[in-house]
Amino acid sequence: MKLSRPSADTPILITAAEPSLAEQHEARRRKYILMMSTRVVCLILAAACYHIKWLMAVFALASVALPWMAVIIANDRPARRAVSINFFRGRRDQAAVARPAPRNEQLPPSPGDSRVVDADPD
Repeated sequence: MKLSRPSADTPILITAAEPSLAEQHEARRRKYILMMSTRVVCLILAAACYHIKWLMAVFALASVALPWMAVIIANDRPARRAVSINFFRGRRDQAAVARPAPRNEQLPPSPGDSRVVDADPD
């Protein structure tokens, strides 16, 4: 039985592939533009709310913090996907499971050891 191989011009689907660098750059660019547009809106709202001091301060602080946050977020690459490790989940050898654990053998004391080793308790 011969396995068929896809032709060279047929695209191969790779589901675990990361987006290309161009796609990552474009996504970061969109985030930056959105955050800087939000900053402009905050500046306009701060100017419009000059009679409500606490609201003006909130919008002014947001317009000061947004450029810093936009640069940090835009320069951050997406996190790498976690690699899943395939562990062997087969059946254990029943003989290995049924075998009793080896008996603890006592080693002879070292020359500098002051412990007393008793004879076999059996």
